[in-house]
Amino acid sequence: MTTPSEGLLFDVAAPPTPIERLLLLADQYVQHNDMLDRLLRAGPSSELDAHAGSAEQLAAATRAAIKAVADERLFHSHELSDAVVRLQQLAFLNSASADHGPHTARTLTALAPEAAMGCADTLAYVIRHRRGSTGNAPRHRLTSTHRTALWEIGCGNVVATSSLGRQYVRYRSERVLIGTLRSLETSGLAERVPKSAPSAYMGGPLQDRVRLTAAGTIALTAAISSPHSASPPGTTSAPAPAESAARTR
Repeated sequence: MTTPSEGLLFDVAAPPTPIERLLLLADQYVQHNDMLDRLLRAGPSSELDAHAGSAEQLAAATRAAIKAVADERLFHSHELSDAVVRLQQLAFLNSASADHGPHTARTLTALAPEAAMGCADTLAYVIRHRRGSTGNAPRHRLTSTHRTALWEIGCGNVVATSSLGRQYVRYRSERVLIGTLRSLETSGLAERVPKSAPSAYMGGPLQDRVRLTAAGTIALTAAISSPHSASPPGTTSAPAPAESAARTR
């Protein structure tokens, strides 16, 4: 929060940084894809263009993110140029998806969350190597396990569900345990959105999408912006072919 100026009756939240904006964009893509999955679940009765408004909003949000990156006035680099091109592709695909039904639209945006997260990682890499670390010490100091879990959550790779009194966490690329998720929830860094994610199997119940909170977005931004961050650009791992699950009583 910023310090209120004289005459203001309340604090004014600082606008998101370009890196935070990209993490928030990834979350918007996750929500959009979940919405498409629910439309597909509803079958032919759903309106063919019910997703069009969301797609156009996402295209506009992506273009705004591109402008925010450009406003940083960073020196040219191949990594940054590639990231901007990926964002331009996402904006184009979203605009195009508005003219198609939910099935085709879902295909066009399937990889968007991880692409946006990868662009955030690249931007953080470029900034810290060109400018050094300029931010304040993070409020939440993340362990490597928590950082990995937050990254997977930001990519839209984590859902939670329960069956026969047991809770399960389903993940894709990196292992996320139920204990890790509970720790992040207790710290206010992650939250579950009930019955918003697709089912684990045909005809099964909807699952709970796990998302970053505002504090989680800030904490992950600080982690990938740290001068000690070891992840170079363009090395975000691809999703594994099949999902895995962890459980607890």
